[in-house]
Amino acid sequence: MTDKHKDERNDGFTVRPIGYIESPYKDWAPYQPVEQEKGLGQFQVHVDSEYAAGLKNLDRFKYVILVFFCDKAAKSDALTARPPWTTRKIGLFASRSPDRPNPIGISIVRIHKIEGNVIYTWPIDVFDGTPLLDIKPYIATLDIKADADDGWIEGLEGKEHLMQHLRGIPHDHSEGH
Repeated sequence: MTDKHKDERNDGFTVRPIGYIESPYKDWAPYQPVEQEKGLGQFQVHVDSEYAAGLKNLDRFKYVILVFFCDKAAKSDALTARPPWTTRKIGLFASRSPDRPNPIGISIVRIHKIEGNVIYTWPIDVFDGTPLLDIKPYIATLDIKADADDGWIEGLEGKEHLMQHLRGIPHDHSEGH
């Protein structure tokens, strides 16, 4: 939508949560889902009962995309961000910062089981009680982009070591990292 269409937008639209996400993170959460973390039972997606029928056949997928509202993020009008693991300032939309005009987050998580209106999963990078906005199946044929790259992260010095930290992969620091 261009600026000339700005007045035509529906500025009064409403988005309502369809449930909430339960996690062990009360005061701190990782920047990205930590792959090595185990916690079945600690990470649950609770879908409100009125939407529970929408979970039918979701257990046929290994992964889902969770869309959530980062309610604990600091709403910001800044159009630049500094990822916590670099000194580089980048455009807000080239970052995954939750501090944005519309603090909406996404995570791709593995389904371990679904019981009633609860999806058991791990890992996920959200605070306990985060409002759930939507769930979409992760479909490998549609969602994997073989030519995807790491954008501006590609040129960072020590990128491989950084990625081990971001993904929660245990590694050796004896080589001066």
